[in-house]
Amino acid sequence: MAKTHTVALITGDGTGPDLAEAARRCIDAALEATPGAGRIAWQACQAGIEVMEKAGTPLPGETLDTVRRCDATLKAPITTPIGKGFRSVNVALRHEFDLFACVRPCKTYKGVRSRFDNIDLVIIRENTEDLYAGVEFEKGTPATSELIQIINRLSADKKIKTGLETTGVSIKPISAENSRRIVKFAFEYARANGRKKVTAVHKANIMKHTDGLFKAAAEEVAKQYSDIAFDQVLVDNMCMQLVQKPELYDVLVLPNLYGDILSDLCAGLVGGLGVAPGANIGEKRAIFEATHGSSPKYRGLNKVNPTAVILSGMLMLKYLKEDQAARKLEQAVAAVISEGKNVTYDMKPNRDDPTAVGTSQMADAIITKLRN
Repeated sequence: MAKTHTVALITGDGTGPDLAEAARRCIDAALEATPGAGRIAWQACQAGIEVMEKAGTPLPGETLDTVRRCDATLKAPITTPIGKGFRSVNVALRHEFDLFACVRPCKTYKGVRSRFDNIDLVIIRENTEDLYAGVEFEKGTPATSELIQIINRLSADKKIKTGLETTGVSIKPISAENSRRIVKFAFEYARANGRKKVTAVHKANIMKHTDGLFKAAAEEVAKQYSDIAFDQVLVDNMCMQLVQKPELYDVLVLPNLYGDILSDLCAGLVGGLGVAPGANIGEKRAIFEATHGSSPKYRGLNKVNPTAVILSGMLMLKYLKEDQAARKLEQAVAAVISEGKNVTYDMKPNRDDPTAVGTSQMADAIITKLRN
């Protein structure tokens, strides 16, 4: 008898509900089109700005309980305020469930506008520490002034020379344990997916006791995987390398901040965030999500590209061991994009093309491919 997977569906805000529904329909169709595949019992829940107005929090306890109960979670985009308000629902979920590995495949699909062909990279980003740990001290506060004075006393040759009243401070924690854990994850991912090389990315020439620690951990772990090639590149050089010759790289493993930046760079190589899926994976939980924002101005307009959320669902199917259904779903998405007929406005050569379809209609076309 086919297995039933319980999946939390965080519908998000802005365009999130439209995208969540499109992805849910495509995922169900992929399973239905696959002999012997399981089925999904969806558990809808909310997070984000809109639910905050009702619940007083962007991440209600009921949502956390649902994620905790389920086999996996698919999350639609959520708006993160810039410069004010809550820090990030995404970051909160990663910390709550120790989702230490962010996996961002970046792959070219025929029919997507890009300056590059045949790119197939995977970014694996440490998800729990670095500057994203959120250890910050606001300018002008007593705590910040005291911290700066301590830093200056301990590092007489590296004094913070700006005024105490005008300087904010962030702390960049990098641990040996978490560095080894993410590098090991990268090598295990490479081995499981037939990848040939892992590249560690850092800035150890400058940040010798944080990035230097990450570098040392990567070198230590790499010795355990003689079947996988290993190298390391400084993050600024890697930005240049990816633009000049991305074909030289396979799996990149990075600390949190660099991973966030380079994953967007790599998404740009393959056509943008609209085709960039993502996964946040821990020892016991996994949340799958598109890497783009919620585009609130298009809320309810059935307009935006569902590809990234649907492909995130494809990654979720792989995680649930529904590999055949995952392949079918990716093939159907690729076929619709390649034909270029039933795609959203952003995937047309001319963004004003009147033949562009909506979110739901693109999902319909993918489902048709799955059923034929």
